[in-house]
Amino acid sequence: MSLALKERAEARAQRLTTGIETWVDRETAGCEFKDERLGRRFCKLLGQFGGDMGQSIPLICQDWANTKAAYRFLSNERVNEADILCGHFEATRGRATATEGPILILHDTTEFSFKREKPDLIGFTGKTAGRTQCGILMHSSLAVTTEGLPFGLAAIKFWTRKKFKGTTALKRKINPTRVPIEQKESIRWLENLRQSTDLLAAPGRCVHIGDRESDIYELFCLADEVGTHFLVRTCVDRLAGDGNHTIADEMDEVTVKGLHRIKVKDDKGDPDEALLEIRFRKLRILPPIGKQKKYPALTLTVIHTQERGRPKRRKKIEWKLLTDLTVQSRKDAIEKIEWYSLRWKIEVFHKILKSGCKVEESKLRTAERLVNLIAVFCIVSWRVFWMTMLNRSSPNALPQTALTDPEIRLLDHLVKDRDGDRSRRNTLSHYVVKIARLGGYLARANDPPPGNTVIWRGLSRLTDIGLGAAIEAIIMGN
Repeated sequence: MSLALKERAEARAQRLTTGIETWVDRETAGCEFKDERLGRRFCKLLGQFGGDMGQSIPLICQDWANTKAAYRFLSNERVNEADILCGHFEATRGRATATEGPILILHDTTEFSFKREKPDLIGFTGKTAGRTQCGILMHSSLAVTTEGLPFGLAAIKFWTRKKFKGTTALKRKINPTRVPIEQKESIRWLENLRQSTDLLAAPGRCVHIGDRESDIYELFCLADEVGTHFLVRTCVDRLAGDGNHTIADEMDEVTVKGLHRIKVKDDKGDPDEALLEIRFRKLRILPPIGKQKKYPALTLTVIHTQERGRPKRRKKIEWKLLTDLTVQSRKDAIEKIEWYSLRWKIEVFHKILKSGCKVEESKLRTAERLVNLIAVFCIVSWRVFWMTMLNRSSPNALPQTALTDPEIRLLDHLVKDRDGDRSRRNTLSHYVVKIARLGGYLARANDPPPGNTVIWRGLSRLTDIGLGAAIEAIIMGN
């Protein structure tokens, strides 16, 4: 252990004994920058960004000296996203290790778009209304419980495109299935699967979940190679059996194995119900014709779920899932369908990044600086999402799970208890609701649990008020 990391560990241990360890301490404990000063600056920046989500760097830093220091950190050649996120990755592994049961790893790609006079400093994504768009693509892997509680990020990959290429025009010239996976952007799915599986060090517990973009035969083979599992939505009607027919041909012969009723929302956000027909079968799946000499056939289970009838105010639900997990009954199939339904949570995480942290409003000029900034915001966004979901999955947990004792005392002073609150006074839910009330949550009897927006607003207000209280204490002390 380096001297800098050892000093930070000793300082963290001291804060633990005094009860004032913060979330920043937990998410940076495993970081080891090339310079001790960079580590200190990162801890300070993470706390500042987490306490004032969505604001510009000058507004967060307040003065030119701190603002300049923030810009220097983000542009420092000795700082990259791996340095920034390594502590969070370690914390993710710690949270996952402390639990039992399956770990669902949700994979998805999102794009951050920016308007710049010199888009070549970032990377091209296309043209809109005659104006060249530039942006950064991010493929993230979020580890969650089967109840949807996010442990944290387990892998992440950033990249840019130096030259925009029309995908449709490219497909006319070459069959994409014959291009080696190493030469395609989709290699990111394989890289993140391997990285996240290695990080959590429990391949048998991990289930990698992806949308139709993850329907990649090489991904299935890699999962088999490293001993982990996958559950993806398919978009390719692959060859099956002896190669004389496809998956669709076999599934047409499968009868409905059961029904499952779920609650959904229509296009206007109103509650609705859907009755799903479930079919499943274990099949021998063949690789693409051009790759059959390189990859083996696999025995996988196909799950088809289709809504009975035709809804009036929303799209009909129809999922075709592919997995290497055991599915022997209707109960097993419903479990896998419910696991896949949690995939949207990574889209919520991306929404917090864009709407809460307002990444795309940043004025930083180069891709390298923007990537460093987004990496910091990823940790901030995870914290908001984690607190929101922790309140729903473990409402009776101790408030110290997510908050420090000074924060708890401040909330008790700021937000008075209501008559119905006293029975939950020593629970996490009690204080998360107080934070949400600072962010505009009304907390009426029939209101749903607070969402991410009121949580991040409330955390920002709590930070501002806490700073004011500290300043007042200093003034009174003098």
